[in-house]
Amino acid sequence: MVYIVHILQHYFNLAKSGERQRRVGFETESEEVIAMAAESSEGEDEAKLSGGNQLLIVDDDLTEMGKKAAWSVSSCKPGNGVSSLRDDNLETYWQSDGAQPHLVNIQFQKKVRLQLIVMYVDFKLDESYTPSKVSIRAGDGFHNLKEIKTVELVKPTGWVYLSLSGVDPRETFANTFMLQIAVLSNHLNGRDTHVRQIKVYGPRPNPIPHQPFQFTSREFITYSSIR
Repeated sequence: MVYIVHILQHYFNLAKSGERQRRVGFETESEEVIAMAAESSEGEDEAKLSGGNQLLIVDDDLTEMGKKAAWSVSSCKPGNGVSSLRDDNLETYWQSDGAQPHLVNIQFQKKVRLQLIVMYVDFKLDESYTPSKVSIRAGDGFHNLKEIKTVELVKPTGWVYLSLSGVDPRETFANTFMLQIAVLSNHLNGRDTHVRQIKVYGPRPNPIPHQPFQFTSREFITYSSIR
């Protein structure tokens, strides 16, 4: 009888040990899955762009909205102020003069739809002054800005396109009073930054109310309504 009890106790201990091993293995596997999910989530929050376009090309259904906004920067060197971002001259540039992050503030009098930011930066000319990480923020004003996305720039030379669309495919634009472009870091651990041009685009308004499509020819637009 004692012998049978010892045998049963032995098998019970083996079963218990196996259960413990399976549990440890499951917990280890779960931790790996959680770690992989965290890494995947981090990758989705941050985009990476390299290179750049030498020609500025945007869709016909977009219009430049920056001319309707008030522009300001967090700091600048004398002669390299905010106007250099909007003079359509790739030889000039805004140069910051202060601690990071370096900020470009774009404020509108009324809420507007914005879909795309295009920046001209030049690593070949500006080297350590070239932005390497940029944060795009939107809100009603300085008091409630929220980050839309963070973009890593890898030695960019030319026009760089930063979409304002969200993760949801239905979110094709940002509806906002204010945009802020924050340069978080520069290449080669540079302190101050150079940005040569910034354009901001939104959907082109439909000139004819209740019309489901939009004419692209000026002649069609001119004669499309009764005078």
